[in-house]
Amino acid sequence: MKSKSVCIAILTREQISSAVVRLAAELNRDYKGKLPIVVGILKGSFIFLADLARLLEFPIEIDFVRLSSYGQGTETSGKVKIVSSPRIDLKGRDVIVVEDIIDTGLSVKHFLKYLEKKRPASVKVCTLADKPARRRVSVNIDYLGFTVPDKFLVGYGLDCDEKYRNLPDICVLDEGL
Repeated sequence: MKSKSVCIAILTREQISSAVVRLAAELNRDYKGKLPIVVGILKGSFIFLADLARLLEFPIEIDFVRLSSYGQGTETSGKVKIVSSPRIDLKGRDVIVVEDIIDTGLSVKHFLKYLEKKRPASVKVCTLADKPARRRVSVNIDYLGFTVPDKFLVGYGLDCDEKYRNLPDICVLDEGL
């Protein structure tokens, strides 16, 4: 079997680190003196959220939600379901939703509608990457790391069939794999 390059980096670990520092500074400014709940959307956000959380200078509570809209492969099914919901009571709380990438917007929009029913004091969306070329529904992004091209990306939490999340850079997956 011939060895192939897994991917071509479009965002290096240094660029990602700089963006995480910038986003943390914005959150530190906006949430100083508050106790928000940070809700990471699993599985993709876990690396980004871990790096971001270590830079936050205010107390936080962290919880996770697991959404499903992808089967195997690279295309969304278009149907979003909440596989595992946050366990912390969100009523009256400031909530920061942390996502790895927003492309169609379907998953985040579905989760934001779910959150409305929990009656939080506020909800803000923080995403490392935005892929507006694939957007199907409008999503307001309050804290944005990068706008990325309409390519299938892996690394830094992003996956293809559960593989490549551990890559330190964000890469375009080699089509030949």
